Amino acid sequence: MTSNRQGSVKLDAIPCFPYPEFLRGMHGYLRNEPCHLAAYFGMPSEEGLRLFCLVLDDASGKILIASSRLDPNDTSPLPSLTALYPAAHPFERELTEQYGICFADHPWNKPLRFAHDRADRSRTLNNYPFYAIRGQALHEVNVGPIHAGIIEPGCFRFICNGEQVIHLEIVLGFQHRGIERLICGTPNRLRQSVLSESIAGDSVVAHALAYAEVAEGLGEPGLEFDPAANDLGIERTVALEMERIAMHLADTGALCMDIGYQLGQVACEALRTIVINTTQRWCGNRFAKGLIRFGGTHYPLTDDLKMLVLKNLNEVETRYAEVVHSLEGTSSVLARFEDCGVVTRTQALRIGAVGMAARASGLVRDIRQTHPRGAYGKLIAHDPVAENSGDVYARLRVRMREVAQSAGYVRTLLDTLDCGMRVASLPDYRMALESDALAFSLVEGWRGEVCHVGITGSDGQFRQYKICDPSLHNWTALALSVRGAGISDFPICNKSFNLSYCGHDL
Repeated sequence: MTSNRQGSVKLDAIPCFPYPEFLRGMHGYLRNEPCHLAAYFGMPSEEGLRLFCLVLDDASGKILIASSRLDPNDTSPLPSLTALYPAAHPFERELTEQYGICFADHPWNKPLRFAHDRADRSRTLNNYPFYAIRGQALHEVNVGPIHAGIIEPGCFRFICNGEQVIHLEIVLGFQHRGIERLICGTPNRLRQSVLSESIAGDSVVAHALAYAEVAEGLGEPGLEFDPAANDLGIERTVALEMERIAMHLADTGALCMDIGYQLGQVACEALRTIVINTTQRWCGNRFAKGLIRFGGTHYPLTDDLKMLVLKNLNEVETRYAEVVHSLEGTSSVLARFEDCGVVTRTQALRIGAVGMAARASGLVRDIRQTHPRGAYGKLIAHDPVAENSGDVYARLRVRMREVAQSAGYVRTLLDTLDCGMRVASLPDYRMALESDALAFSLVEGWRGEVCHVGITGSDGQFRQYKICDPSLHNWTALALSVRGAGISDFPICNKSFNLSYCGHDL
């Protein structure tokens, strides 16, 4: 057991169980509602594939790290965790795809990303085994992978009875870039930082921060690395909350666009521009690329920048409140959003939903509260925003309320920051990492839980790097949200989740 503030754990200190015992232990934890799976992956070695699992206990704030080593000479099928805990399905699908593991009772063991080095090259996007239902009244509608809008590629296969959606299957993997392998393939910390920023372009701060915390944890062996009250930790939290505000504004506008409410669309586009232009004034990039770096920063906040952030944030919050008032008072907007794309709390729990998507269904999962790090839990006592109806409007309401909450957090943090007295530390790209150790980071991005895990070898370089974007957990929620709905509801359901294709595909 460990916590989100822990630096690193030596590999030989992580329990390694026979697979049957490992499976029973994981299910024993995961059948408890406060627990959920953050990461589950394999690492090849001469002794055989070693499985690693991170389970978060949201009630205690503890994190379980366990492992199991598979006998390379035993190729018999393994019992599946997914059969007991459905939220494990993407992790076991990846294990099958990467290493050829056969899970005997996995109910949906289809390819996940179609990596070039997958175990079975005969399984391709061209012969993907789509789910099928036969019947004279049914028909299939295929959307993508290339879309009419300027969006990322993904394939959506609907089975419909007239206009009613019976089933939606989502196939991704069209833009797998091999980010994890690239991070392991270079010892250059700057290049690794740049790669982490490229995981998902709308979550630059969240992923760059997760990488930085992993590297810093390994760079401080035996110590608890948690820059809670120092200036670097405060600035990182400010950047994270500004990214949350910018993306919630963007999604509010996008939802307005999809229902033809042009006033809300153009207002939110203008407000988002103010936020990202403020970020550009801070670090030279509107999406904060270059801002989060390993061990320090090139862009410490100055008094002038601090005043600009506060000024622009006050303007955005005031004007956005007017947009929210307009939305909540327009019956045609509410009629389109309410009772549309419902995901129940039971469904969210069963599929392992995280972040905003889970909280909109009444399942309160928020790393800032349950596993706080940095300013959270010390300078900020976070109270998660949640709704209960699980529909498009609930997901919009979470966004609207979090914009005001995040603006308040930024003001609180900046009030504690004395820029005039600060001597900023520069990034330390040459810091040695602890050898034969594991470090992880959990960051609550605007979509939800971002998890990075880094494992070093005897040379102190990354031997394995695992990335779990919140979209990996939440794509099934989108598929469930349109069951029984008209197919014309799909665009606003899709926009209400706004999941990341590249964050999933890596």
